Amino acid sequence: MKQKYPEPTVGALILNRKGEVLLVKSHKWGDRLTIPGGHVEVGEKLVDALKREIKEEVGLDVFGVRLLMIQEAIFAREFWKKKHFIFFDYVCRCKRENVRVDGDEIQSFEWVDPRKAPQRKMEMFTERMVRRFLLTEGRV
Repeated sequence: MKQKYPEPTVGALILNRKGEVLLVKSHKWGDRLTIPGGHVEVGEKLVDALKREIKEEVGLDVFGVRLLMIQEAIFAREFWKKKHFIFFDYVCRCKRENVRVDGDEIQSFEWVDPRKAPQRKMEMFTERMVRRFLLTEGRV
């Protein structure tokens, strides 16, 4: 079935107590690092969707959620399917660092100093998020 409308999705740069960000690998983005997140369900608030997706994909509870940016992904070459998404991208924190990847959407993870993240092989939307975070936050 062909997509009729852009799909709203949520994702987040999750910071641990040390100020590192969680980057994950998903088969949907090839061999590039990305962030946890996913689709907003009908009737679901964006922040509720974000917390649900993060819990499902990496097993973390997050707090201090704030919007960082909104991006459009129109048929991104890096993504495994031809799709049009609207990304609502957030920054948040977690108390615990005991990541449990779901093995379905997410295959692996790593905690990275955000200042060193741009040197990593990220998909373009996550790279933009990290750069925006570094510009606007300036601190960890």
